[in-house]
Amino acid sequence: MGVKQKSKSLNRRQDPLADSFYQLEVLNGKALSDEKFEPFGKMVAKTTTHHALKPLSPEILQINIGKLCNQTCAHCHVDAGPDRKEENMSKETLKQCLRILDMSDIKTVDITGGAPEMNPHFRWFVKECRQREVEVINRCNLTILMAHEKYADLPEFFRDQQVHIVSSLPYFSKKRTDSQRGDGVFEDSIAALKRLNDVGYGKEGTGLTLDLVYNPAGAFLPGDQASLESQFKDQLHRRYDIVFNSLFAITNMPISRFLEYLLSSGNYEHYMSELVNAYNPATVDGLMCRNTLSVSWEGFIYDCDFNQMLELKVSSKVQHIKDFDLDVLMERSIVVNQHCYGCTAGAGSSCGGETV
Repeated sequence: MGVKQKSKSLNRRQDPLADSFYQLEVLNGKALSDEKFEPFGKMVAKTTTHHALKPLSPEILQINIGKLCNQTCAHCHVDAGPDRKEENMSKETLKQCLRILDMSDIKTVDITGGAPEMNPHFRWFVKECRQREVEVINRCNLTILMAHEKYADLPEFFRDQQVHIVSSLPYFSKKRTDSQRGDGVFEDSIAALKRLNDVGYGKEGTGLTLDLVYNPAGAFLPGDQASLESQFKDQLHRRYDIVFNSLFAITNMPISRFLEYLLSSGNYEHYMSELVNAYNPATVDGLMCRNTLSVSWEGFIYDCDFNQMLELKVSSKVQHIKDFDLDVLMERSIVVNQHCYGCTAGAGSSCGGETV
């Protein structure tokens, strides 16, 4: 229980980068950098058959249940932290999310944050989803399990509700993990993984899925996902007797606190060049924005979690879940911008890892 935060959120510091419009000005070469890259939409149009990206029938409802978190990670695209107490989804908004499940064929709810478990209605909402026989994915930062006694029974709750756990672990060493996520995170993460293993997560035959997420610790693309998974499985089992199911390699998006890191370290132009040069048109058909609807803590609808953080709402007359109309939403084109190069670089990147 020894996690020490390295800094406050951009929002609390009143940093200019807390403003999503300002972030977009940077990404489009209008602020802080003179470097301009080909607009992502034009790149897609000239390299694929897509003149504009269109959605597929949604399979996943991804809900950012709030920005409150017990950590302040250096790479966080949500700018989450302990100081984001006001931005928590209400029970009424969660009921509207349940209404979407009741009126659609969506069978997967992906709950993210912040630390989703810190929302006071989290457990109620998970139970309501499971009663509807909807798969629940929870993006757990692991350390929340060790943060306070009121979270101590979460492994058993997850087990009883058959929740699919996806957890970030930057590396299998203390130094690299703590440098990205805060002092003490690695030790608490290992303890939390052991507790999840103890109730059956990650173990063959239990049906309890525990997946890990790898994000690079610096201004570079992730390595090969299969190779990373093999390394993580070997090292975590050998060193700590920990097992898990799959590892997802996810590219850091050049937004929010990772954008701050890129700018302050002088790596912004290099990193953007790397993303653009690694653009892979084969990734476009598998982009998560095509089969996912993203909902903010206030109930607004976005094409993806990254667009949500940049306040790029869906291009539709329906922009809030209280007005949900799937037929109308299916007529939209997906909103893109320069950060989208992050999802299309190399083998691609989504909330489920590589896309090709």
